[in-house]
Amino acid sequence: MNALTGNRVFRIHWVLGTDRLRAVCHCSAEREFDDPVELWEWLLDHPVGHTP
Repeated sequence: MNALTGNRVFRIHWVLGTDRLRAVCHCSAEREFDDPVELWEWLLDHPVGHTP
């Protein structure tokens, strides 16, 4: 399995044992969400609200 690389790769992880999702932006900022729509809005609104 090859990992994706590049300057615009977003990662989304399910937080084990919860209903939460952890988003990782290409700028290395991370944040947890309950709502996948809010997660994608945050990722796609880069750099607003992103602190690596």
